[in-house]
Amino acid sequence: MKTDQIKHAISAGKTSLGIELGSTRIKAVLIGEDFVPIASGSHAWENRQKDGVWTYSQDEICAGLQSSYRALAADVRGKYDIELTSVGAIGISAMMHGYLAFDKNGQLLVPFRTWRNTITGQASEILTEQFHFNIPQRWSIAHLYQAILNGEPHVKDIAYLTTLAGYVHWLLTGRKVLGIGDASGMFPINSTTGTYDQAMMRKFDDLIGEKKFCWGIEDILPRVLPAGEQAGVLTESGASLLDPTGTLQAGIPFCPPEGDAGTGMVATNSVAVHTGNVSAGTSVFAMIVLKKPLSGIHPEIDLVTTPSGAAVAMVHCNNCTSDIDAWAKLFQEFTAHLGIESDIGAVFGTLYGAAVAGAPDCGGLLSYNYLSGEPVTGMENGCPLLLRPLQSEFTLANFMRMNLYSALSTLKIGLDILVQQEQVQLDHICGHGGLFKRSCAGQQFLADAIGVPVSVMSTAGEGGAWGMALLAAYLHSHAEGESLEMFLADCVYANAEGTQLGPNPDGAAGFQAYMKRYVDCLPIEKAAAKLLGSSGE
Repeated sequence: MKTDQIKHAISAGKTSLGIELGSTRIKAVLIGEDFVPIASGSHAWENRQKDGVWTYSQDEICAGLQSSYRALAADVRGKYDIELTSVGAIGISAMMHGYLAFDKNGQLLVPFRTWRNTITGQASEILTEQFHFNIPQRWSIAHLYQAILNGEPHVKDIAYLTTLAGYVHWLLTGRKVLGIGDASGMFPINSTTGTYDQAMMRKFDDLIGEKKFCWGIEDILPRVLPAGEQAGVLTESGASLLDPTGTLQAGIPFCPPEGDAGTGMVATNSVAVHTGNVSAGTSVFAMIVLKKPLSGIHPEIDLVTTPSGAAVAMVHCNNCTSDIDAWAKLFQEFTAHLGIESDIGAVFGTLYGAAVAGAPDCGGLLSYNYLSGEPVTGMENGCPLLLRPLQSEFTLANFMRMNLYSALSTLKIGLDILVQQEQVQLDHICGHGGLFKRSCAGQQFLADAIGVPVSVMSTAGEGGAWGMALLAAYLHSHAEGESLEMFLADCVYANAEGTQLGPNPDGAAGFQAYMKRYVDCLPIEKAAAKLLGSSGE
């Protein structure tokens, strides 16, 4: 779109806004009628561990939301010399899972417990057995049941349980609803009925019956909505929260709030059967849309849904790029001591470029990037660890290749279960997120790891906020009877640009060699995490 067309779209409210609250960044993306980003804003934040729990405060949530929107509005003003007073539709997305429990007065009962916590092992095991359905530790129902098992006094006062996206949506619209994809990470979903599995709800209520709470599980969960259904409008108080300047007008329609897994699928056109994507940032997860149910229960694999409700196998790993980020900051600090000021982006670019020149097996080096616990490999606590055998080749290229391999290794373990045990066919994967943004290294190494071509679209760096903006656009732009799959394929991605890389034989063999060391040495990481790792994760 030309500048004058963009200005007209902004003035006429023919834009769509997506805001995603990720692990390290809150990003807002505004798109035009051609679904291309026209402005953006972001806010950096970090979770912290308080009393053994990974959390963000309510003040941080609201301040970060305002900061990202303020940066977006300033970007619009700077690029187009126009004030952003309204948009066609808004969508909120955020990290899935976790635990946000409120009383009848809307007061948060305990600090937000994020997906990163691995403190619900007992509940996860019991619920998986009772439901005959894998309930990972991250899921909201696992956090709730663990709180019940712990005898936490706040549980009796719960009136509403939601996710981070659901909470922000509630603040802005007053509606207690959730998109089906995000809801599928709270409690199991029946894809046929499009809502929570009623049989499992009855089992849960029977399980806690002796506690005689004044609520049943269905009473406290958000209402489930599919993509394309209106989920409320921006209230006066919501407009004041998002934009304290009073410039943004109330009344803007909202699409259902979604999780970052769902927005990742949308941002990679991976919502149809046989499609799949890998989202790699602070955490890493693969989403494979299933043609038929899995034959068994695997603790390494979640069963969730697309934003339109189709069944998805999800391999979710708590750790991906955080350890790489820490090393990059260390190298930046080193250059500063040399009197050389270096941009962090340039540091990342240099390090990723070096990784491409590394030995296919990383020269014998090995690392674990576990900043937090990792359920896929049975790690309750995290402790980043570098192993450098005497016969290894310790070079910068091998060191960085090792770090990128480590970021993908736990994902590889889960995907191998899908392919080898469940015979799920993988023909192609689309990647997005920070790992794929800086060079082709992450894309090539993922292709080597999983043995299929990996494509990265030109929009890969926009991430989930752009995917959420597309869901908002779907709300007000799709034709009657047009499915989300059709809308994305025909309207958004018809002329999409990107790159595709297939597995390199030497790289694939090297990754396999690395994986053997990785699996064989897991007991070392487990011992290190037990002795030195953070407690209570």
